[in-house]
Amino acid sequence: MEEALRASAFDAAPCAILVVTTAAEVAFANTAAEMLFGGNLSARRAKSLGLTVAGSPLMMFVERAIRRGAGWREKGLEIVRPGETVLVVDAVAGLCADGSVVVTLHPQGEGDEDAPAGALQTAANLGRTLAHEIKNPLAGIRGAAQLLQSNASMEDAELAQLIMDETDRVRRLVERLESFSDPKRPKARPVNIHRVLDRVRALISNGVGEGLVFRAAYDPSLPAVKGDEDQLVQIFLNLVKNAAEAARSRGDQRGEVVVATAYRHMSRASDGEAASAPLEVRIQDNGPGVAPEVRRRLFDPFVTGKPNGTGLGLTVAAQLVAAHDGVIDFHSEPGRTVFRVLLPVILDADPEDSAPQDAASNDA
Repeated sequence: MEEALRASAFDAAPCAILVVTTAAEVAFANTAAEMLFGGNLSARRAKSLGLTVAGSPLMMFVERAIRRGAGWREKGLEIVRPGETVLVVDAVAGLCADGSVVVTLHPQGEGDEDAPAGALQTAANLGRTLAHEIKNPLAGIRGAAQLLQSNASMEDAELAQLIMDETDRVRRLVERLESFSDPKRPKARPVNIHRVLDRVRALISNGVGEGLVFRAAYDPSLPAVKGDEDQLVQIFLNLVKNAAEAARSRGDQRGEVVVATAYRHMSRASDGEAASAPLEVRIQDNGPGVAPEVRRRLFDPFVTGKPNGTGLGLTVAAQLVAAHDGVIDFHSEPGRTVFRVLLPVILDADPEDSAPQDAASNDA
């Protein structure tokens, strides 16, 4: 009776559920899953749809869940359905005692108010469209304004300069969208995270962070990060810049940013997901905090609490962290905001790659 009830509940579940065996076959699929993929999901049909083919998005997700040894969740998983239509889903995996994986699929846009990965994909498509359709006309507009300025009166020359300045601003936005829409995969190698953070601190302290107090609290025993140094610089440049701007917005002389590193065994993200990325970087500021109305969607594109912000800095940072198989989260309250990034490490890297250049706390 109990087994029958379990089977009935499995089949009656409103979301799509698959059970993938250790042999990479779909052993079971409930009615919602079969409706999602347009028919009976036998092992042969699942393979014909590419669901269980090695290297497919679903199997890569299953492999990551097995590798992490615990339940795992990913947003924005793309699966090709019959007719070559792409389905974007949020996937949740759970491990069974026999090694099989239970996968729950939640199509984005169906009652999900918090689907950042779907928003990321939308923004990526938008970026590609904007890059092709706007950049060329922008160059023509700027060139025409520059030509007009050379023969214009002082008043008209100012208007022409305004056109050029606004054209440059739109071009910069389009270029950011273009780079966001076509991210480069990380070139994984051992990276000294402290060298990355020192470089970021130097860049920020000579710009938006001038006059603020910067403190470093580094763990000198950390191993090397597995990642792309340029992309890691971009991640923490965005985060530290935001922290510096928040600290400066206090309006007094006590703005402070703390950059800290640590090794966290079995660390977990704020949503409870286990992280196989034990190296932790924390960026803390004493600014006013993240506005409550934007907290839930802070990593979504075009969501920002800054008057002149584009809402892409944190989106790009989150995208690059995910590409490194890392985790990013944050906690915010008035007077204290902490962004935390968890990254995978390379334990057998050359010690020179992981030794920090400056492990002591200091002011900048």
